[in-house]
Amino acid sequence: MKIGIVGAGLIGQKRAKALGRNHQLVAVADIDRGRAEKLAGDYAGCVAFEDWRQLIDFPGLELVIVATTNDMLTPVSLGAVLNDKHVLVEKPAARNAAELRELVEAARGRKGLVKVGFNHRFHPAFQKARQIWDSGEPGPLMYIRGRYGHGGRLGYEKEWRSIPEIAGGGELLDQGVHLLDLSRWFAGEFPSVTGHIGTYFWNMPVEDNGFLMLKTAEQQMAWLHVSCTEWKNLFSFEIFGRDAKLQIDGLGGSYGPERLTYYKMLPEMGPPETTAWEYPGEDNSWIAEFNYFSECIREGRQPEGNLHDALAALEIIETIYAANLNPSLEKGRER
Repeated sequence: MKIGIVGAGLIGQKRAKALGRNHQLVAVADIDRGRAEKLAGDYAGCVAFEDWRQLIDFPGLELVIVATTNDMLTPVSLGAVLNDKHVLVEKPAARNAAELRELVEAARGRKGLVKVGFNHRFHPAFQKARQIWDSGEPGPLMYIRGRYGHGGRLGYEKEWRSIPEIAGGGELLDQGVHLLDLSRWFAGEFPSVTGHIGTYFWNMPVEDNGFLMLKTAEQQMAWLHVSCTEWKNLFSFEIFGRDAKLQIDGLGGSYGPERLTYYKMLPEMGPPETTAWEYPGEDNSWIAEFNYFSECIREGRQPEGNLHDALAALEIIETIYAANLNPSLEKGRER
């Protein structure tokens, strides 16, 4: 495919490296033209634009990767969808559910497929965990427990993620959307949503911590905490079945080695049978996600981790935001 990337920052660069040899990056757009030119210069024949609209009109373009700040994710994706391009848009795909619904409606019945950047599904520990889960061996789901956090950096409160008009929200929207997507991937829908957000350390108008208690119609629970006051970067996700537990720790890099541990309950109970897999090396989830999406495009099938999944996560987040703005909703509500 001939591919264009809008947004030449860190994520745009990662997406470019994940394309592989069978695809061609033909155009890059960024409001900082110099940054667009720098990324484009690494790929033969690739051109740079300052206006994303010029990229979408580029002859022969088939797929647009949208790696902008949150305020531009939907407008750029919408422009690409209306021009019948395939779209890979970074999470959370929009600042809020209302924005995303417009994109969902526009994408309905169009030629192009849309995938949201939920690359955590494609970490090898999660791929292996899903394989084990789908075997049925762990038994029916009881509950999920997830934690995800980082410690920020000097000046974090002045970056674009701290500005509501650009970001749409704080840590719950940023890293929280990944935990929500993973929880829904294993548990399904959560009609009951309760939670709290707080700003405990960073001097900014968005939350630096989010706490969620989610419940399925069958009373299965997900307890989630996301934080940017986690002074040592942390990722931990546990899936508790009636007969076994799957635990994913680390994502590589500053989050520590990626590891899946499978704790299988024995008939006599006591200490479980324990099996662990470690996944050293660089993070290849970006490559795996792109390869999966390109396969969906080739076969003409809807991808998982799509606009529906992003919208469901945003609706949960908005329920928490609304409850914290209106104390009378603090006890949560049925969605």
